[in-house]
This record gives sequence, C-alpha cells and structure tokens, in this order.
Amino acid sequence: MSVDAVVARIAQLNSVLSPQPVAAPVTTPQTAAPANATFASLMGSQASATATAPLAPAGGTPAGQAMVNLARQEVGVAEQPPGSNDSPRIAQYRQATAGSGVGPWCAYFVSWAARSVGAPLGEQGQGFGSVEQVWDWAQRSGKAIPAGTQPPQTGDLIVWGGRHIGMVESVDPDGTIHTIEGNSSDRVSQRTYGPDGGGATGFVRLG
Repeated sequence: MSVDAVVARIAQLNSVLSPQPVAAPVTTPQTAAPANATFASLMGSQASATATAPLAPAGGTPAGQAMVNLARQEVGVAEQPPGSNDSPRIAQYRQATAGSGVGPWCAYFVSWAARSVGAPLGEQGQGFGSVEQVWDWAQRSGKAIPAGTQPPQTGDLIVWGGRHIGMVESVDPDGTIHTIEGNSSDRVSQRTYGPDGGGATGFVRLG
C-alpha cells in the first residue's frame, strides 16, 4: 500500500472514531419564578392579576335613574335674588306641589323631579311642600328606608329629619354618598357625605 493510501485511511478512521459535537436543543425562554416563591404565592399572584374591580352598589330603580339624569341638568339653578326662596325656575318646581307658596324649596325640587319622570310623590301625586310630609307619606306607603337598614341607591330621596331633603346621585363602593339637593346654599347643589349620609334619617325609594 502506498504512503498516500495509508495517510488517507488514517484520516478516515480518525473521523469515524472522534466524538462529534451535539447541538444544544432549542428551548422557549421561560420567566423563572423567584427562588423563594411558593405555590400559594404564585396562585395568589395569578388571582390578583385576573381579579376584577369592586362592583358599585346597585344602580337604583328606573324612576330613580331618570330623576338623577333630570336633576343633573338643574345643578346651578339659584335663587334670584339670593335668600329669596324664589326665581322663575324655582317657581316651576313649586308648581309640582299642591297649594305651596314661596318658601324653603328642597321638597318642591324633589316633588318636581319625581313628577317629571312619572313617579309623583303622594297618594294622589300631589307632591309635598315640606320634608316632614314626604317622610310621613314614605312611611305610610312602605317606601321609607331607615338609615342603616340597607345601602341607598341612585335616585333614592335622602331625608334629614324635617329639615332637608335631596336625592342620591350615586354611591361609591366605600359607601360615600353623592347627592343633588335643591335649596342648598340658595341653589341646586351637588354634595358629598360619608356612608352615614351626614346623619340622614333615611331614604325614600321611588318606582
């Protein structure tokens, strides 16, 4: 055998006997969990990522929602002159009550709003000129909700004894109550109270 043939044979044997490099498998990158993570903590993280925001309290009756939508358009209506309990617009609120004259008009305002949406106050839909009359009627008709017995809803009337009345505009998940009130600082105003409604006596649910 020639020298060239011997060299070629040795090269062939070396290629067969020498180990060949093996390509590393291709893997998809994974996000490693922290070294101290437990199964419970990983599950908790997943739950928090998919949890939904707290639900707001119930939205109120159709009549209540309609009242609030109407009342929002009246925010800013003011007495002319201030302190007079009167103005052309306030005179229209007063017409929703039976035989009421110029005077404190918070009950006129809610009577007007309720009548305007087809849910008038009173046994004959006559409306009321005083807060006390509204609460008395609500108790007689089963519409009164004493404070602390259940959460208020959008459109509920909110009553403070015989002194003042407004309507609940909305309620936050933490119980904060937003209202729209006639004759508040001589105008239709938006106010905010804690969950106790600023010491409210109760609520009146219409519809």
